[in-house]
Amino acid sequence: MKRAAIKKQKKTAKKTSQVAAKKKAKKTKKKSTKKKSKKKTKAKAKKKAQTKTQARSLVIVESPSKAKTLKKYLGRNFQVVACNGHIKDLPKSKLGVDVKKNFATDIVPISGKAKVIDRIKELSRGVKEIYLAPDPDREGEAIAYHLAEEIGKRKKIYRVLFNAVTKEAVRSAVDAPQELDPNKYYSQQTRRILDRLVGYKISPILWDKVQRGLSAGRVQSVALRIIVEREKEIRAFNPEQWFSIHAKFKKKKILFEGKYYGADPNKKVDLTEEDVVKKILKDIADNPFEVSEIRKRERRQNATPPFTTSKLQQEAANKLGFSSKKTMMLAQKLYEGIPVLGEGPQGLITYMRTDSVRTEPSFISALRDYIQEKYGPNFLPPAPYQYKKKGKGKVQDAHEAIRPTNLALPPQSIKPDLTADEFKLYSLIWNKFISSQMASAILDQTTVIIVNAGHYFRINGSIVKFEGFRAVYSDSKVEKALKRGEHREEGNEKATGLLPSFKEGEMLKPLSPPSSEEHWTSPPPRYNDASIVKDLEEKGIGRPSTYASIISNIVDRGYVEKLENRYHPTELGEVVCQMLIESFPREMEVTFTANMEEKLDLIEEGEVKYTKVLKEFWKKFEVTLEKAKNEMKNLKKQEIPTDFVCTKCHEHKFLIKWGRNGQFLTCANYPDCNGTEDFKRKPDGSLEIVPKQYFWENCPTCAKRLVVKKGRYGRFLTCEDYPNCKTTLSFYLNVKCPSCRKGYFAEKVSRYGRKFYGCNRYPDCDYAMWLLPTQYDCPECRNPVMGRRTTKRLGDHLQCPDCKAVVPIEETPFHETSEASATA
Repeated sequence: MKRAAIKKQKKTAKKTSQVAAKKKAKKTKKKSTKKKSKKKTKAKAKKKAQTKTQARSLVIVESPSKAKTLKKYLGRNFQVVACNGHIKDLPKSKLGVDVKKNFATDIVPISGKAKVIDRIKELSRGVKEIYLAPDPDREGEAIAYHLAEEIGKRKKIYRVLFNAVTKEAVRSAVDAPQELDPNKYYSQQTRRILDRLVGYKISPILWDKVQRGLSAGRVQSVALRIIVEREKEIRAFNPEQWFSIHAKFKKKKILFEGKYYGADPNKKVDLTEEDVVKKILKDIADNPFEVSEIRKRERRQNATPPFTTSKLQQEAANKLGFSSKKTMMLAQKLYEGIPVLGEGPQGLITYMRTDSVRTEPSFISALRDYIQEKYGPNFLPPAPYQYKKKGKGKVQDAHEAIRPTNLALPPQSIKPDLTADEFKLYSLIWNKFISSQMASAILDQTTVIIVNAGHYFRINGSIVKFEGFRAVYSDSKVEKALKRGEHREEGNEKATGLLPSFKEGEMLKPLSPPSSEEHWTSPPPRYNDASIVKDLEEKGIGRPSTYASIISNIVDRGYVEKLENRYHPTELGEVVCQMLIESFPREMEVTFTANMEEKLDLIEEGEVKYTKVLKEFWKKFEVTLEKAKNEMKNLKKQEIPTDFVCTKCHEHKFLIKWGRNGQFLTCANYPDCNGTEDFKRKPDGSLEIVPKQYFWENCPTCAKRLVVKKGRYGRFLTCEDYPNCKTTLSFYLNVKCPSCRKGYFAEKVSRYGRKFYGCNRYPDCDYAMWLLPTQYDCPECRNPVMGRRTTKRLGDHLQCPDCKAVVPIEETPFHETSEASATA
């Protein structure tokens, strides 16, 4: 009985637990079903909402800022995405061009662009139309082609081109889409293949013959040649002495000056002999001058066309001190769109890569209305000016000249929305464009010819009667000429501005006896940012879009350095240039490179097949390449004997060898004697040992002297007892850091290759400044360090890095740079 009761009890408990488990399972299932139902409902609602708001079209541009601007203009039916430049290119690790298979290329996705490509593919699946809107040039066309390849042919794909990122231009381009341009794409691919063949085939030869890591470029190497040849002209230049004779006068409180012209009033004489000058001064001493003739004429100065890319780079360099690279970066931002007036991004200028000077007629009409309203009818010419590009080269007229996109947005009205540099560049473009359709300036030019003892002098004056376009803009070249008082019609004669009235036969007595000045003819100047761009354009090297990258490439490679705003070839640059000229004479010719640019233009126009151009190039280049591999001199193995005795062992002679940082002298008994010296070549070709420059502190390891040496990335310090002591330090100045007051300023180079000065206790102290630090108390904020700077307006001066206070050097007891005081 007892067992039966226990058994029954167990059975009942089991049933109860099973029922409870079933109930629990049912409840859990109900909850799960409810959750799934909720999720499904949410997903359906989300899908429905997406379907309602989903964009019907996809627009792909190059940059995120341009994408924001376009999104604002196109509305919610368009999804706008940025591809961030090129998505495909030739592979980095190999040539990627099969010259035996009709120059077939292996174009692969660029490293790091996989996510961008995947996102574009994903977005393209849910839309009906795709608009490819990269920049309207060859590079933009290549990006568009590669995007189309990745998306595939399943969708309707269009190409849209607009010269300005404005609502009207963008909407018009989308409403009238185009097809991809194969000729423009082939032109870009040809350029890319040529650059790859030259770079990948020549660079390994330089690695083998000079040093590893060097590279050559099809266009950059020719640009280097231009800079190197200018340096050779400067070295070969022999200055010649010449003289000028001046007489200073004053009449009616107006000071003016007469300059010797010659024995004939119509024939200028160059004074090159001191004896002749002394005789003239003796002849005219203590004698008054007679006014022989007064010549007056009205001269008109015409407005100039709006900016092309090269002219913008030149004027930005001359007027604003911007490098070509900086100018193009700022122009890109202004073109793609900047948030202004709280209305979202606005494209402020038209496309900035152009060599056309034309402007759309409709915009010229709007500009003329603006000039009449703003400046009055006198500043408006009777008819619009029609500009044509000068020069032999073909003009790429697909885009307008660079101009503002909206005359309702003058620079001052949007100044708060722009950075200081953006405002400067936008103002430059604005003023240049406004002035391009304004009336001519009118100048009254007066030349007074005076005579003394048969010697004729000239007094020149020029007065602006009507400013015309000069009220808004004056070219830097014209400004410089007017500052010097130069006029093309009158040669290089100084104008003194306002002149008093004169009568023929009137006698003038100088304030002091006439005097002479000694002068020396000057060599051609080294290139600056403006002049190198001008020369590249005139010689037909590169395109407007490539000038900035050409210059930055040869600087980054260490072939050229920028000192005091001028480009100097380095020793490495000169050696590499000479070796390339000797081994690749055709490819290093300026005319050959210019002709190749013309051929690329012909490919773009569909007049020449790209494979034909490549075959013609490769046929001769291949032969030259093999010859260079065998015949190019090997600097690594080159040892040139000299007459200098080793300064360390005093027994053996020095040899000239090539090292990582250029040529140097090394003992012929190396490695038993490791004596080395730096040297320089005199103008006559002879050698001179450069004395070692010792640092103002001793080696922290062995207490011996530290030697200042120059490497690829600037100066550094090494122990004089090397290799016994291998201490190497960054070069630093004898100027204490004002932040931590413990460290000193060290010379450093930014990732963009620009020199700056930072505390040598970094990262404990991260204080840094761009200008050369100088130990001098700022008169305004008492900062103990100021930066040394030289500008055209202020000359040599000190500037506080904090409050920007300026102190002219001549007003301080400081006469030497901190750099000089840093070494002993």
